[in-house]
Amino acid sequence: MPNPGVQNPFRPGAGHMPPFLAGRKKEQDEFRELLQQDVVLKNLVLTGLRGIGKTVLLETFKPLAIQMGWLWAGTDLSESTSISEQNLAIRLLTDLSVVTSSIVISVSERARVGFAGQSVNVPTALNYQTLVNIYDSTPGLVSDKLKGVLEFVWPYIRMAGKHGIVFAYDEAQNLADHSAKDQYPLSLLLDVFQSLQRKEIRYMLALTGLPTLFPKLVEARTYSERMFHVIFLDPLTEEETKEAVRKPIQDSADVCPIGFDDESMTTVWHQTRGYPYFIQYVCREIFDIWVQALNADQPPPLVPVSEITLKLDTDFFAGRWARATDRQRELLWVISLLENCENEFTVQEIVESKGNKELAKPFTSSHVNQMLASLADAGLVYKNRHGKYSFAVPLLAEFIQRQAARSSEYPLFRNLE
Repeated sequence: MPNPGVQNPFRPGAGHMPPFLAGRKKEQDEFRELLQQDVVLKNLVLTGLRGIGKTVLLETFKPLAIQMGWLWAGTDLSESTSISEQNLAIRLLTDLSVVTSSIVISVSERARVGFAGQSVNVPTALNYQTLVNIYDSTPGLVSDKLKGVLEFVWPYIRMAGKHGIVFAYDEAQNLADHSAKDQYPLSLLLDVFQSLQRKEIRYMLALTGLPTLFPKLVEARTYSERMFHVIFLDPLTEEETKEAVRKPIQDSADVCPIGFDDESMTTVWHQTRGYPYFIQYVCREIFDIWVQALNADQPPPLVPVSEITLKLDTDFFAGRWARATDRQRELLWVISLLENCENEFTVQEIVESKGNKELAKPFTSSHVNQMLASLADAGLVYKNRHGKYSFAVPLLAEFIQRQAARSSEYPLFRNLE
C-alpha cells in the first residue's frame, strides 16, 4: 500500500474538482461576457463528451458569477425532474428558495402571498413555503404560476443589490417533453425564461449536458437557437495536459518525492489525449505505483501503460460496452475503422466502408439507421443537428480496437481481423 504520508493529488471521479484546472480560460472569459448582460439575450449551454470536465467547469463558473453580483441556484437534473411540468416547477421553486430565504418581505405584502387572516405584524421570509403560497395563489397554468413567482421575487433581488440569478443545471440532457402524457417540462422551462427575459428580468439559464442537449432544446422550441450561447468543450492541448500533470505536484503542501519527467508526461498525453478524467485516472495509477516502489526502496518503474489501460477499460469502458448486443458491437467495430471515427461520420460512410464490406453479413443503410438509434439510446453514439453521428464516449474507437485485438476473449471479432 502507498505510504499514507505521501498524498496522491490526482482525483478521478464524476465531477470531482481536480487539484489544478488546466486550460479553460477561454470558456471562463466567455461566461464572464454573459454575466455582463444588462438584458439577458443569451443563456449558456455547456456541452461535451463524458469525462471532458463539464461539471467541474460549471463549478468554477459559480464564484465568477457571485463576484459579479449574481446569485447562483441549481443542482443536477435527474430524470424525475422531467416527468411532469409540476415536478419541474417544484425543482425551480426549491432552488430559488435557497437564495431568497434570507430576504424578508414587507408587512404590506403578506396578504399577497397567501397569509390573509393571519397576523400582519410579523414579516415573512421568501422561503420555500412562501414561494409555494405565491405559486398556489396565482391563477393559470403551471407556466403562469412559475412566472408569477419569479416576477414577484425579482424586485426584492434588485433591492438586495444583486444583478440577477443564474439557474445552473447539470445533466440537463435528462430534460424532455412527453407529448403522449401531455407533459412538456422542457418547453415550459424555455417558455418561462424567455418570457421573463423579454421583460428585462435578469434570470439566466446555465445548462450543462451531453451533446444531445442543444438539439433537444432546439427541437422543443426553435427559438432556442437564438436563446443560447453554446460552449462545446474540447480536450486539453498537449501543453495543457502536461500542466495538469505537473502543477498538482508542484503545488502540493508537502514535499513530494515523486515527479513526472518529460517522457512520462508525454506518455500520459498519448494515453489520455487531453481528456481531463483520463488524465486524473492515469496519473493517479502511476503515482500509486511509484509510491509503492519508493516505500520498497526501489527505483520508480517505467509507466505500466498496458496494465493501466486494461484497468481503465474495465473501470470506464466495460459498463458502456456491455449495453451493446453482439451485432451492435460489429457495427461499432466498423465505425472504429473509419478515419474520421473520432469526429463525425454518416450512415453512408459506414455502409460504404471497407470494414462493413468485410463482414459476412454487411449492414444496409436502413439497418445502420435503426442500430444507431438504439446505440444512441444506450449512450454510445449521438446524432447532431446536421444529421451526422459521433461517438458519445471519448476514445471509444481505441477501446473497440483493443477488444478486437483480444479476439480470443471476444469471439465475434475472430473473423474480422
